[in-house]
Amino acid sequence: MNDTGLRLQASGGLQKSAARIGIGGPVGSGKTALIECLIPDLVSRGIEVAVVTNDLVTKEDAKRLQNSGLISPDRVLPVEAGACPHTIIREDPSLNIAAADKLNSSFPELDVIFIESGGDNLASTFSLDLVDYWMFVIDTGAGDDIPRKKGPGIIRSDLLVVNKIDIGPYVGANVDLIKQEAVEVRNHRPTLLTDCKRKIGIDLLVEQLIQDVLFTDV
Repeated sequence: MNDTGLRLQASGGLQKSAARIGIGGPVGSGKTALIECLIPDLVSRGIEVAVVTNDLVTKEDAKRLQNSGLISPDRVLPVEAGACPHTIIREDPSLNIAAADKLNSSFPELDVIFIESGGDNLASTFSLDLVDYWMFVIDTGAGDDIPRKKGPGIIRSDLLVVNKIDIGPYVGANVDLIKQEAVEVRNHRPTLLTDCKRKIGIDLLVEQLIQDVLFTDV
């Protein structure tokens, strides 16, 4: 379904290349939960999905998705960073590229491969050798001053997701202020609010991904 590009195989032939979407953000911002919300919505539209997860020295996020019942376990591949998480999504993304290539080769019908970074700080960014598009996830539990800190993840990402809007009132965070200041520091580039528990904003997120990178007709 995705026509974003073709990739040369080792045999010299052309193979459909699934769009590669990076998902970055601090530990606990809800990156894995967001993927769990995205998968059924995308699948219901006939979009074929796979996931590469990054963790420091474990495979916890991969195991969570593999056991979720939302996706075939063999469509989820773990990558252990073994060092700062941003290293394998920016400085040397070869491990993630290899994992994505393996999924694309094993499942040539794939439309999108999500590459979830291990939790990192606001300076985290993705190499464009690895992904076609990347989103950065923050959550209201970290406070309403996060956008004002203007980390590269917030400023440079293709899409900023402000997650866990349900908990903002409980920690004294002004969700409206977070959205307003995020839009301002990003110079009006896309910013969406989500609540994974109640599935708020997930439909808008899917539509944004379809518009920006998947280019499907569903």
